[in-house]
Amino acid sequence: MKIAVYPGSFDPISNGHLDIIERAAKIFDFIYILVSVNPNKKYIFTDLERVEMLKIATKHLSNVQVEASNQLVLHYAREKKAQVIIRGLRNFFDYQSEITLFQFNRSIDSTIDTFILFPSADNLFLSSSSIKELVLFGADISNYVPHDLIEMITRIILERAK
Repeated sequence: MKIAVYPGSFDPISNGHLDIIERAAKIFDFIYILVSVNPNKKYIFTDLERVEMLKIATKHLSNVQVEASNQLVLHYAREKKAQVIIRGLRNFFDYQSEITLFQFNRSIDSTIDTFILFPSADNLFLSSSSIKELVLFGADISNYVPHDLIEMITRIILERAK
């Protein structure tokens, strides 16, 4: 069985994330979506809220499970018997950080590989921080996040911005 882990902060989930999840779900037998903690990031949404949003957005995918963990992604992947870590790559800046992370991960555990997926053209520029900014300026985010989550994402961002 080909098992993969797709880690991220998903703060909040975007259509770009969902695009990668749906495409990866066609390639791998099972995917763990990992809401992970990056100590260098300040989150708007709690771990539980991010897990809930991902569960709502991926409810149509039977081979996807959403979890949160504060452990090293490689340790989580090993625990889940995953052979692959999925990463999304939008631009050269992503490439620079991802190639470094790939090499670092390989030096720790060469049995777990990295699988890169590029976003579809509509999502190439999309980031969670741009979604937060759009909400704060009252812009429509319906083209950028799963429709079932528009109200929740907007409400929480505006509540926590006060």
